[in-house]
Amino acid sequence: MPATDTSVIATEELAAAHRMGAEEFRLACEKLGRAPNLTELGIISVMWSEHCSYKSSRVWLKKLPTTGPHVICGPGENAGVIDIGDGQAIIFKMESHNHPSFIEPYQGAATGVGGIMRDVFTMGARPIALLNALRFGEPDHSKTRHLVAGVVAGIGDYGNCMGVPTVGGETNFDARYNGNILVNAMCVGLADANRIFYSAAAGAGNPVVYVGSKTGRDGIHGATMASAEFDDNSQEQRPTVQVGDPFAEKLLLEACLELMAEDAILAIQDMGAAGLTSSSVEMAAKGGSGIELNLDLVPQREEGMTAYEMMLSESQERMLMVLRPGSEPLAERIFRKWELDFAVIGTTTDTGHLVLRHKGALVADLPTGILADEAPMYNRPIAPKPVPAVVAAEDVPAPNSLGDALTALIGSPHLASRRWIWEQYDHMVMDDTVVRPGSDAAVVRIHGTNKAVALTTDVTPRYCYADPFEGGKQAVAETWRNITAAGGKPLAITDCMNFGNPERPEIMAEFARAIEGMGEACRALEYPVVSGNVSLYNETNGEGILPTPAIGGVGLIADVSRVATVALKPGDDVVVLIGAETGHLGQSLYQDYATGRVEGAPPPVDLAAEKKAGDFVRRLIEAGVTGTVHDISDGGTLVALAEMAIAGKRGLTYAPADGLAPHAAAFGEEQGRYLVGVSRDAATRVLDEAKAGGIPARIVGEVGGDVIAIDGEKPVPVGELRRAHEDWFPTFMGGKR
Repeated sequence: MPATDTSVIATEELAAAHRMGAEEFRLACEKLGRAPNLTELGIISVMWSEHCSYKSSRVWLKKLPTTGPHVICGPGENAGVIDIGDGQAIIFKMESHNHPSFIEPYQGAATGVGGIMRDVFTMGARPIALLNALRFGEPDHSKTRHLVAGVVAGIGDYGNCMGVPTVGGETNFDARYNGNILVNAMCVGLADANRIFYSAAAGAGNPVVYVGSKTGRDGIHGATMASAEFDDNSQEQRPTVQVGDPFAEKLLLEACLELMAEDAILAIQDMGAAGLTSSSVEMAAKGGSGIELNLDLVPQREEGMTAYEMMLSESQERMLMVLRPGSEPLAERIFRKWELDFAVIGTTTDTGHLVLRHKGALVADLPTGILADEAPMYNRPIAPKPVPAVVAAEDVPAPNSLGDALTALIGSPHLASRRWIWEQYDHMVMDDTVVRPGSDAAVVRIHGTNKAVALTTDVTPRYCYADPFEGGKQAVAETWRNITAAGGKPLAITDCMNFGNPERPEIMAEFARAIEGMGEACRALEYPVVSGNVSLYNETNGEGILPTPAIGGVGLIADVSRVATVALKPGDDVVVLIGAETGHLGQSLYQDYATGRVEGAPPPVDLAAEKKAGDFVRRLIEAGVTGTVHDISDGGTLVALAEMAIAGKRGLTYAPADGLAPHAAAFGEEQGRYLVGVSRDAATRVLDEAKAGGIPARIVGEVGGDVIAIDGEKPVPVGELRRAHEDWFPTFMGGKR
């Protein structure tokens, strides 16, 4: 960049180099009343980027329900906030770091974790749990193993260094992610409900303070890069990937929480995407004020940085604060004690403008409204594709042996144990993890209390591709079901909407229909959206990812002694199946195993039946009738039973449903179902109560021995299933970390 950014007046050609179209550039000039200089163009281009402005998605996101009895703060802040009683609040959010992680997997994933933690502790919470949702290309693709190794190491190293447990998540493989992997990170924090910190910088004359690490040239144009498709030269964008320092972030966390205990902070904002630009603009816009900054005072780790570079840098571990006047010495003492940079770099004003000075010159003067509320918003064309027809069970070939099919499925890349991944994460640090990775939901105790939170991330992209509406419903319902299976009352969700190019009507239709399905499920299940993130342009050379609206769910467990897990336990004599069985094989993993493809309509989600069955199962857990519950999802009933048997090291005899083809009964993926382990005496009560409530239920398994016994077939040893289940991932990774 030139040494004097202000000497360069922007043109359409220069705007195009900032991935800003001619029409948008003309609109910016019209709103500004002049052509911007280079620094101003850089600021406008990042604030109007898809990543920062949500210009293609805002019109649809407004359709989601965002309020409820537990909601303290919904979308619009750094993270969502829900009330969990006793004066305590949970603050949580999920965000993507997809493009950076594909280019540089270790740093991309690490800084994704660091960024989502800052979103949470910016609001006054101490992070208590991390989760993730990862999507990679097919296992035999040349890049997949390298990407898996780098992403997992980045996530693990950053979270471990911060001392925050990584307690759950999901990892899937599909060829549609060969060119664009997905790395979605979720953080959950605990705060006092009356000590929540917000980002609106209202009022004039208040000091604006920069804290944390120094500003460098890493990450410049990161937000712009995240708003564009990849091509064969995507690796050339490596300099746009930020570099993280978890040890600096740990210091920043402790310093921020210490200052938050004082009456000093009026507003606070993480310097995330677009760095100093987005943090200052968003704080001013939300507060209806202006901000004037002297960039000479910004702590810098590189020589000769221009205003353009400082405003667009995405260097990590930085915060912007507005302090109560007179509290600067207190704040400086705290941050110096933690060996962090502290600088008063500006003041709030009543002008409604972002004003920047550098080396004695005025280098930018922009109305904050142009950058925030007046950013373009598009209602892009949509072209929904027809929903495929339902595939009949008889059109999917039956296996020679259900046992052989079970062994193959449970040892496949889709269903194999992810232990290799989670053993690289410290999931027990802080000593409050009650249910570790590998169950339906993680459970983390609220320290010093008898309550806990149940946490999960879920989505089934192949369902979303076949029918985005039903897929969106199912993603929400799956998190609701997993939290319920642990004994939790689902309270709220965060989302991470990963899609391709929104300028293609068929992609925009996927997004729109997924939002509609999610909204319907959230309303029916009383399960609002309180935060989230949109990641678009996940395409390489025109080939987009599967639509992937990842959902992160949070639920409350009032009594941590009443928690259910998937493992069969000594008191379990039988397994009861709750929910209707239809043998739906379309879009199932068994269909892929039997035919080499998935096709047809995904399983429909009956939300009324979902809620009725889930509320019933939760009551059984709360009453102490059962401590063994597993929801039925990928792979169907027989796979879920095998997972319970493997976890509990116990066998069972499987009883298929009457009236269904054996392979459809065993591997159908119809929704809204649970497996519940109980004593024989309790089974009578469970069946009677289910019948009285109009809920389908039957005994599907008799527990005992060390094999899965299937009528008419050779028994499958549980040990053999365990080896198939546990061996795939370490073998795939070749023993490499």
